[in-house]
Amino acid sequence: MIPGVVIAAAPFIAALFIAAPASGQMTGAPTPGYRQAPGLPASSMPAPLREIGFDQHLDQPLPLDAAFRDEQGRTVRIGEYFGARPVVLAFVYYQCPMLCTQVLSSITSTLGVMNLDAGKDFELVMVSFDPRETPAQASDKKAEYLARYQRPGAEAGWHFLTGDQESIARLTKAAGFRYVWDEPTKQFAHPTGVIVVTPDGRPARYLFGIEYGPRDLRLAIVEASSGAIGSLVDELLLFCYHYNPETGRYGLVIMRTLRIAGVATVLAIGAFVAVMVRRERRTTAAAADPSAHRIP
Repeated sequence: MIPGVVIAAAPFIAALFIAAPASGQMTGAPTPGYRQAPGLPASSMPAPLREIGFDQHLDQPLPLDAAFRDEQGRTVRIGEYFGARPVVLAFVYYQCPMLCTQVLSSITSTLGVMNLDAGKDFELVMVSFDPRETPAQASDKKAEYLARYQRPGAEAGWHFLTGDQESIARLTKAAGFRYVWDEPTKQFAHPTGVIVVTPDGRPARYLFGIEYGPRDLRLAIVEASSGAIGSLVDELLLFCYHYNPETGRYGLVIMRTLRIAGVATVLAIGAFVAVMVRRERRTTAAAADPSAHRIP
């Protein structure tokens, strides 16, 4: 029984150590659009960039009564998408010429390689922060990204919303999303990232930037669900990987990984000793039994 446990655990332990260097690189990767570089004077930054940011309001309730319009033009409360599953929330605007498209594309590609399903394991809610945008534009975006995602049932679990300035301001302020209109470029200056929210509407994890690794997004969803979804491997990964709010990523906790490796090593040695002791006893018993050497 013990050898089987050791053999089953060996690939997992190996994978943790193989992933460790890559994880370290990801944790230190730049996260564009939400934080000023260390040592850079605020006065040296363009005026719009000094006003934007992503303030982490972890475990603070979102205004679930805020009213928006879905892709069909129906008035909905944001809370309608909460209650049963974690929610992956992103603030975008559908006519954004650059960053928002990258955010949506990254979400789609990451979800495409995960074995968790939108509409079954979690909800996806994209909220436009441009009050001029319409349900028709939201509908077009939804159709575009559903065609890329191609996961059965996703239509009921991926929502593209628009709203008025009051509702947008309430939700973005509660989530810590700060953005400004830049008149010279006729565009919004805004941070990039996604928020993974608990079923009762409290931000659990912020993932910054325009790329979201499948491991990071999956672990954030599993954590936000409080164990309602995920596997034993997810639980082991969460033991070895720790969310860093400064980077918005999960990093390897070396000491925890070493503990698991140590336990696996002890189990392997114990299993080897047990096998050798049993073999030695059988050999001794056979040598001491005269009938074993008797010629019929």
